[in-house]
Order: sequence, then C-alpha cells, then structure tokens
Amino acid sequence: MRARIASLSFFLGSAALSVVWLTLLPILLRVTAALRHLAVPGSPEATLLAHVRTLLPFYLAADLAAILVICFVILHFTLGRPLARTEAAVEQLSRLNLNLVEAPSGGPLLSRIQTALRRMAAALADEQALTRRQIDELRATNERLARTQAELVASERLATVGRLAAGVAHEVGNPLSGILGYLSLLKARAQDPQLGEFVDRIEAEVQRINQIVRGLLDLGRPPQMTLAPLELSPLVDTAAQLVKAGPELRNVRFENEVPKGLHARADAGPLSQVLINLFINAGQAMGGDGTLRVSASAVGDVIALYIDDTGPGLSPEVEEKLFEPFFTTRSAGKGTGLGLAVSLHLVRSMNGDLRAENRPEGGARFILELPAAAAHAAS
Repeated sequence: MRARIASLSFFLGSAALSVVWLTLLPILLRVTAALRHLAVPGSPEATLLAHVRTLLPFYLAADLAAILVICFVILHFTLGRPLARTEAAVEQLSRLNLNLVEAPSGGPLLSRIQTALRRMAAALADEQALTRRQIDELRATNERLARTQAELVASERLATVGRLAAGVAHEVGNPLSGILGYLSLLKARAQDPQLGEFVDRIEAEVQRINQIVRGLLDLGRPPQMTLAPLELSPLVDTAAQLVKAGPELRNVRFENEVPKGLHARADAGPLSQVLINLFINAGQAMGGDGTLRVSASAVGDVIALYIDDTGPGLSPEVEEKLFEPFFTTRSAGKGTGLGLAVSLHLVRSMNGDLRAENRPEGGARFILELPAAAAHAAS
C-alpha cells in the first residue's frame, strides 16, 4: 500500500511541479536575461544573476522533493490508512472473523464502504447465530427422534414377545406344573443320594424354565394396575430387606436417602417387583460387595428415583441393549434376561419411565421416573 501511495505521490508531485515550472520558467529566464543586460559585466549584480541562473535546476529538484513529501503525507493520512484498514476488514471478513475494528473515515466514499462492511459483518453474525441455533435444535430433534425410535423398536419387540408368550405360555406352563409335582414325589421317595442330586438338578432347571414362562406372561399381558398415592421411602426399605436375605447381596451396603413423605402415584406390588429387580442387578454388577444408594428428587409433577451402585458401570454395547428381552451379561444358565424388560414394561404401565446411565464418579445409575401424587404435585 505504501509503495502505491509513493508512486501516486510522485506522479501527482511531478505533474504539479511540471505545470508550475513550465509556467514560471520562461518568465524567470526572461527576467534574468533582462537584468543581465542591465547589469555591468563583472559587477556583483551580474555575478549574482549568473549564480541564480545556475541554481535554477537545483531549486527545481528541491521543490519536487518537497512536493513529493507533502503529497505522500497527505495521501497517506487521507487515503492510504483508511484504504489499508478497509482492505484488512475485507480480509477479516473473508476468514469469517466478524469482529470488525472501527476504521478511521477516509472521506465520503470510504466511509460508505466501511459502513457497508460493518453492516455486512453484522448480518453475517446474525446468520451465524441463527445457523448455530438451528443446528442445535436439529441436533436435539435428532436425539429425540433416535430415543423415540429406540423406544418404538423396544415396544415392538415387547409386543412380539407378548404375542409369542400368549400362544405358548399356557401350553408350556401346564406340563411344567405336572413335571414339578412328579419331581416332588420322586424326590420324597428317592433313597439313593446320587438320584436325589439328579432330581435336584432337574428341579432347578425346570424352575428356571418356569421363571422364563412367567416372565413371558408378564411381558405379554397388560398388567392390572391400581394407581394410588404411595410413600416411596418405606417401599425402598422393604425391597432392600427382601433382597438382602439372598446370598449374592448379603455383603452389599444399602443407603436409603429417599426423603420421608415423598409420594408417587404407583402400584405397590409392581413397583416393589421393579425395585427388587434393580437391586438384584446392582448387587450382581458389584459382585456382591459394594454400596447401593437410593435417592430421589421431585421436579414438577415427576418423582425420580436414583439407584446408584459402585460397580464397573455400563459399556456402550450393554447400555444400548440393556432393556431388550433375553439380553443378559450373565453366563449361560444364570439369568433369563427378562428382569429389566419386565421392569420397563411395569414402569411404563404406571405412566413412568426407566433408563440407565453411567455415573461420572464410576458405577451405574438407574433412573426410575413416576408421576407425583396429586397432593405432592400441588405442594
């Protein structure tokens, strides 16, 4: 930019000086010639005139230099600096940096250009903000759609399992009851200890099949709910006492931090079944040794129960399939994979929801949401 200003200054200064000297030089030459004829040769006046005539080219060069400097300074401050700032603003806009610095005005034209650039930057900033908001809204919508799709897929799977269960549960359940009855008779009459051991194994496997059939029935038929205001803290204590009797959870430390007097609208029987399933899963995840903490919060008309364990947490693969029927992380023969699927089915039948996540400090958290009781919601 400075080189361009210097070139322009040289051109304008040369043009101006040329006009001046072309106008004045003939007059000066005539005046000095006339004075030289009037002056006596060898006199001081004649010597001075000769000296002035010799110095005219140097005066021309000095005038040119002075005019160039003056032109450069004027053009630099009135045109060069504003143009440089305007060029920097355009370059800044090309990099989508919209925080433009106020540039000094360089006249009406440059002032209008700078104003237009600032308006353009403000418009682009508004467009960027709008685009970011739309992207955030689109991302949130996509996440909601993904969750809804996952819930629809899970519901369809549950419905499929339910239709399957309706067709085979009674056909399988009745023979199983007969087999269990005959096994009891055979066990009572068995004298051989080895035969008794075989009978115990057969009975255990038949009981497992019976549990699967019952789980299928729970998934397949709509549960009959009697929803009423229910205090949660005593129900948590009761469920904890029931599971602590089992060998796998005997060393698990329970902490009930649910506030007293917190009521949800639910059915005590199905909700107890859900809590027992969640407590057993948490105890198994911790290997029978750890801390299981139950807390709660009330937000508007929703009560949220938090079941936190100190186990290893949930891997992404497990978290994705956690509530699918027949999915289990336990070894073959150790679990049916229906506990969490049935629990989700029961909770949704009470107009609630059940989901799982990893805790930042480690371990898993199950979040059980239920409608708040009318009295609590009103308070």
